[in-house]
Amino acid sequence: MVNPITLLSLFNYLQKNIDIKWLAGKHHASRPIKSTLHQNQQSILVGYLNLIHPNRIQVVGKKEWLYLKELTQQDNRSLSEIFSRRTVSIVFSDGQTIPDEIIHLADKKMIPLFQTDMKSSDFIDAIRFYLSDLLAEKITLHGVFMEVMGSGVLITGESSIGKSELALELITRGHRLIADDAPIFTRIGPDLLDGYCPEVLKNFMEVRGLGVLDIRAMYGENAIKPNKHLRLVIHLERMSPEAQQQLDRLYGSRSIKTILGVVISEIRLPVAPGRNLAVMVEAAVRNHILIENGHNASDEFIKRQRQQMKAKPLY
Repeated sequence: MVNPITLLSLFNYLQKNIDIKWLAGKHHASRPIKSTLHQNQQSILVGYLNLIHPNRIQVVGKKEWLYLKELTQQDNRSLSEIFSRRTVSIVFSDGQTIPDEIIHLADKKMIPLFQTDMKSSDFIDAIRFYLSDLLAEKITLHGVFMEVMGSGVLITGESSIGKSELALELITRGHRLIADDAPIFTRIGPDLLDGYCPEVLKNFMEVRGLGVLDIRAMYGENAIKPNKHLRLVIHLERMSPEAQQQLDRLYGSRSIKTILGVVISEIRLPVAPGRNLAVMVEAAVRNHILIENGHNASDEFIKRQRQQMKAKPLY
């Protein structure tokens, strides 16, 4: 579920990335842009000045302001029409000087008024990009998220099964940590999840017996990755000898996992004494990449066996 976004949270978010000023209507900072919104609807939130079907965020560029002034000369009501009930904010772009009349009217109508030096087209593109990030569906999963062989891999499993120890071994083998314990995943496309680390956990990993480790300080900048698209889930699982005997010897234990509506491949790896899990994870990722590119070793093996059975005997 997407959390509601207030004008204050949007303004603070935009202020970190672009030059924008809040000129009027500051007492209504907690006003929500929209309580609920689907991902494919963020484009209708912001747009050029529209008096007939007002956007939630009205952007007034130079041309829009000239047009509005011409209308105002004919009918004084046109100026107040931009402050419609549906509009939650008005932004004057292109570094325009806003008349005091507009500022007073914004305070009177309780509509927050912003100003930016950006071109109107650039501002609309920027705010739509930031809104798509703010409005994206997010979920926090338990596990260690890493970049292995260039692919985003989430290592999951029950507590104390050895996820952090495995991740530490992978780091020493040249792979990179993204997030330990609680990675956050955002749906940024119809079939794409992007994972990153919460700010408070960045660079840190907790390993039983060692405590909290600073991976960046210990292994260098190259051992850390800020974010990555999720391509594979590897689930560590304790299995009895009988359960291991039930595993498919040809295709292994492959399945799918649905996260935020996105289907992700999942591989179950049995955990047992003496098994080199780091090597197995590397092999699993390499094999997954081959399968994604159309090469399946199991299918090739079956095909070769069938060809051998059909071949004429040599004697």
